[in-house]
Amino acid sequence: MSTRGAVVLMDGDRVCLIERKRQGMTYYLFPGGGVEEGETPEQAAVREAYEELGVEVELGRLVADLTYRDERQCYFLARIVGGEFGTGTGEEMSSTLDSPNGTYTPVWLPLAEALRRDTRPIELCELLQAQGPEPEETLVLTWE
Repeated sequence: MSTRGAVVLMDGDRVCLIERKRQGMTYYLFPGGGVEEGETPEQAAVREAYEELGVEVELGRLVADLTYRDERQCYFLARIVGGEFGTGTGEEMSSTLDSPNGTYTPVWLPLAEALRRDTRPIELCELLQAQGPEPEETLVLTWE
């Protein structure tokens, strides 16, 4: 089973997401990516925040632990402690609309707007809406 580490960044009522445009679709994901060999989900989340967003983050607690098919997804509350938003230099940040992976664009969206769009996982947005930017509950879900 592969594992993904991701960050949950809030700024007031806005949530940080990656806007993906791929194969005629537009959807939104929380910044993050696959855990590399020798890395923990926490380390992957920190690395991916820097690669995708250009920011250094300090992680809080695990807020969602999701399993989708054969991938575990670990989402950590985070706060920005350095860097400049929008300056990520990860390989995926230079892809174009006609590339197989499409485009990756870091955005801040009002949480209410993220709930109306194709945001994945939407259940995490629903938790943030219900419990605020630092939910006490940890979301645990499994999909086949």
